[in-house]
Amino acid sequence: KDLARLTGYSIHTLKYYLKIGLFREVGRSPETRFRYFDDTSVEKLKKIHSLRKQGKSLKKIKNELL
Repeated sequence: KDLARLTGYSIHTLKYYLKIGLFREVGRSPETRFRYFDDTSVEKLKKIHSLRKQGKSLKKIKNELL
C-alpha cells in the first residue's frame, strides 16, 4: 500500500509489474509475507511512468531497464 501511495500506481498495477519483471522487491517478511521496497524501486517506477507517457510498450521498457 505504501508503494502505491508513493508512486500513484494501483496495487494491481504494481503486482503486475512485479510479475512481468519490471522491478523487484528488495525483501519479504517471513511472518507476514509483506514485500519490502526501497528508494530505487520508487525511482524505477517513476522512470517507467515517464517512459509509458512517451508511448513505449512495457516490453520495450523492460528491455531498456535491463
